[in-house]
Amino acid sequence: MSHFHLKAIASLIISASALTFLTPSVKADDDKDEYTKFRFGGYGEMVASFKDYGINRLNGTTPADGEKAGNSRLHRNTIAIPRFVLALDYKFSPKWILGAEIEFEAGGTGTAYEIENSENGEYETEIEKGGEVALEQFHITRLIHRAFNISAGHLIVPVGLTNAHHEPINFFGTTRPQSETTFLPSTWHETGIKFYGAFGLGKTSFNYEAMIVAGLNANGFERDSWIAAGKQGYFETDNFTSPGYVARIDWKGISNLRLGVSGYYCRDAGSNSDKPHVYSSIGRIPVAIGSFDATYSCRYLTGRGNLTYGYVGNSAGVSSINRTLLSGKSPYSRLVPVAKNALSYGVELGTNLGKYISSCPQLMPYARYEYYNPQQAGEKGQTMDRRFKVSQWQVGLNWFALPNLVIKADYTTRQIGTEKVFGTGPYNSENEFAIGIAYIGWFIKK
Repeated sequence: MSHFHLKAIASLIISASALTFLTPSVKADDDKDEYTKFRFGGYGEMVASFKDYGINRLNGTTPADGEKAGNSRLHRNTIAIPRFVLALDYKFSPKWILGAEIEFEAGGTGTAYEIENSENGEYETEIEKGGEVALEQFHITRLIHRAFNISAGHLIVPVGLTNAHHEPINFFGTTRPQSETTFLPSTWHETGIKFYGAFGLGKTSFNYEAMIVAGLNANGFERDSWIAAGKQGYFETDNFTSPGYVARIDWKGISNLRLGVSGYYCRDAGSNSDKPHVYSSIGRIPVAIGSFDATYSCRYLTGRGNLTYGYVGNSAGVSSINRTLLSGKSPYSRLVPVAKNALSYGVELGTNLGKYISSCPQLMPYARYEYYNPQQAGEKGQTMDRRFKVSQWQVGLNWFALPNLVIKADYTTRQIGTEKVFGTGPYNSENEFAIGIAYIGWFIKK
């Protein structure tokens, strides 16, 4: 991996008043909390994009002499509301707290899935009246001590920088960084239990989270997004035969710097299959993901960095079974091969012009580089497609009209088939300009 190594630079959540809708903050008993009984708020974002490429990067097979294959040159525009989230916290008592988030993603969907066991286990699609929204978080927290607390319910899986800090003012671009969201669920949320707390000595402090949650389902593993579609939630119940184990620790010991390490392990994603014993012929399907991220912020600069590496065991066997297993009515793709390894890293740096020029508004120009590949490496006999290997640059400008309201603009160029920072790939590049607006806030606090 030495030729993929980048030193991660990082950053902070832009504003000290920026909110994180996770489990309630861990605080010392004598701290004054920011609300007494109840708070209600949310966040949202809107994006318009102007693109010079089509919708199918896999056009053609190999580059012809003197030409580039890949995505066709096609000018098209899109506009969307990626997510609108409502959040609340309610204190039954100072020690017992209910937290919840409801997300309307891309306007919501009215489609639900079920397995009709009376018809040989066929998948059926049901259109539900009024559309469907996602319950992103719902948990009960027991505050015990600054160093040890417990939450149970539907929780954020804090693997990687984006999942741990997924609110839209916590990244520069109009969309979430693709280096992680290409092959990890985002936002990743599962049902289970979490133990968390904070401790430290002097200026050094640690925050930790340890979780047991519903594990990934190998039915959803595929070529384009690796394990991301293996996140459960399509059905009314999740399989818990092989849980997912999650750990995260954040360190603060240098002023304005935070370093984080996170990991995920599922012993056998095959045993969480929709239909029992589907993968019994190939043995266990372990999944392991490790991630490092960092954030740094001072008066003038904000930087962020992340590195994520993942492993799926028996990926050739999963590919062979998934290719033939799933019907057209299922919620999963049959696109294979599933890679053994996936890799991503990214780094971004921005500067606040308002700190240099007193009359200047809070303008933050920035630049970001990302490399990501959901088909980084396969098992013996597997052929990985170079068109999933992306080297991407983005430059943009964030205007903080208010501390928790930001207007964004960015230009992105992707080089396909190369890991070189400034290299060009053998396939057509993908370029786009986007503008967006995002907010976050508590509307009511009592």
